[in-house]
Amino acid sequence: MMKGQPIRFSSCRGVAFEIKPHDDPFAIPKPTIHQQANDDGPIPPDGRRFSVSSWIHQGTGGRSSKVGPGDIIQRSLSVASSSHFCDLDVDDDPNDYIEADEVVVDVTLSNMEQGKTDDDDLPRALTLSKTKKQTSSRLSVILLDQGLFTVYKRLFLACFTLNAVGLVLAATGRFPYGRDKAALFSIANIFALTICRSEAFLRAVFWAVVKLLGRSWVPIWIKTAATSLLQSLGGIHSGCGLSSVAWLIYSLVLTLKDRANTSSVIVVVASSILSLISLSCLAAFPLVRHLHHNLFERIHRFAGWAALGLLWAFVVLTTSYDSETATYSNGVAIKLAKSVEFWFTFAITVLIIIPWLTVRRVAVTTSSPSGHASIVRFAGGVIPGILGRISPSPLSEWHAFGIISDGKSEHMMLCGAVGDFTKSLVSNPPSHLWVRGVHFAGLPYLVNLYDRVLLVATGSGICVFLSFLLQPCRADVCVVWVAKGIEQNFGQEIKEMMSRHPKDKVIVHDTALMGRPNVSQMSVEMAKKWRAEVVIVTSNPEGSRDVVDACKGAGIPAFGPIWDS
Repeated sequence: MMKGQPIRFSSCRGVAFEIKPHDDPFAIPKPTIHQQANDDGPIPPDGRRFSVSSWIHQGTGGRSSKVGPGDIIQRSLSVASSSHFCDLDVDDDPNDYIEADEVVVDVTLSNMEQGKTDDDDLPRALTLSKTKKQTSSRLSVILLDQGLFTVYKRLFLACFTLNAVGLVLAATGRFPYGRDKAALFSIANIFALTICRSEAFLRAVFWAVVKLLGRSWVPIWIKTAATSLLQSLGGIHSGCGLSSVAWLIYSLVLTLKDRANTSSVIVVVASSILSLISLSCLAAFPLVRHLHHNLFERIHRFAGWAALGLLWAFVVLTTSYDSETATYSNGVAIKLAKSVEFWFTFAITVLIIIPWLTVRRVAVTTSSPSGHASIVRFAGGVIPGILGRISPSPLSEWHAFGIISDGKSEHMMLCGAVGDFTKSLVSNPPSHLWVRGVHFAGLPYLVNLYDRVLLVATGSGICVFLSFLLQPCRADVCVVWVAKGIEQNFGQEIKEMMSRHPKDKVIVHDTALMGRPNVSQMSVEMAKKWRAEVVIVTSNPEGSRDVVDACKGAGIPAFGPIWDS
């Protein structure tokens, strides 16, 4: 490991994992010792200083700064680059990493002040930083970090248990229809998992829920229950995925037992479908998905398409096969029209095709306020709370970002430069990108359910909330933004967007000036002051969890990004 190189962790909706260090062309060069002394003030003779940011925090008392039209945000004095980027990229949330640079530089300075010139403490500093962040194994973070009985896990267990009961009853002869139609139950589960991931369908569902429940007289507990359910539909998706495999295995076992009345071709096709679906489930396992996300995305897409093609073949073959003559009969169209399996397969196909029919290559304008972030502009206004997907190559990868828009002529995405794709937006700004015409709704869209909401964001997570300030929306919102080097990292334009609003409605805490605050405590205090019905936070997994837990502990409903939401 190179000295002074940050140990970085990335995450996806509540799960953190380590990214192996590599050369960063956008890293800020370390200053010399004299530069450090000049920038940060004199080095104390006792050599106790371990963090530049701690000095800043002590000097300001940890007070938040409110950005006003005339405010000038100074450049960060910290050696390390900002750790407050949160791109809301479904595939790669980079917000959660440790800045080992700061630890290494400070230990080095302390040693030199005491006359030490060796680097013995450097590996230890890096190890301590890494150990502090990884107090538990990756598996425990994924399975336990957000609680044992979350809504997501309860939905997963409910779906899988219901299917398991049906499967056991069918196997013991108490559910004859399940035994005779085992393949149908597998296909029905595939339909359920597909509809839970259909962005077009869910956009309509989110809209309907907001229209029906987004009224002042609807009790808060009903609104929060709806929010929890819609945010956790991934539990149904994964539960039905495993259930479809179980039913298909059962169907295949029954088929092999009755081998004399079954076509070999049907057995081969069914086995191939089972292999592809099982491969998709294995690739979606949290550790695999996060450590090798591009591989997961490709397997999920292409294995899914191949399985769908084979599913059509399976439905046609099983419908037309005559076991008495061991031949495939004519007039299959009429039989298919009467087949439930056919209509489920048809619905699955439509749901999968719809988003791809909206894919377009569009012209974009990209600007980079710093080496840490880029702003990508698109034509057309977008309503608040909506997210979009962009891609440099539509068949290989898609990245989701929050959308900033005033609802008029254009919208834009604020992308932190943390991965290969987002860094390329800074180093090699594209003139065109692939987009999906159907923007999707997520947790931010449900702000419209409530009357008064506190929105808490760190880093580039602010992008999903800015639209609620730029255009009228149903909810009265207060925004708390904690970030590092506001103008330097995010640009003058973003700063001005935040500066147009009353200071009691927009609170900006620049950690470069004020040090790292207790975001959880700040959120609870602001929620009480704002009389918020609910708090919605967008931060790294640990930060989101802490804010949500603190607010719930204070009796305030709160939501943040979860694993596979």
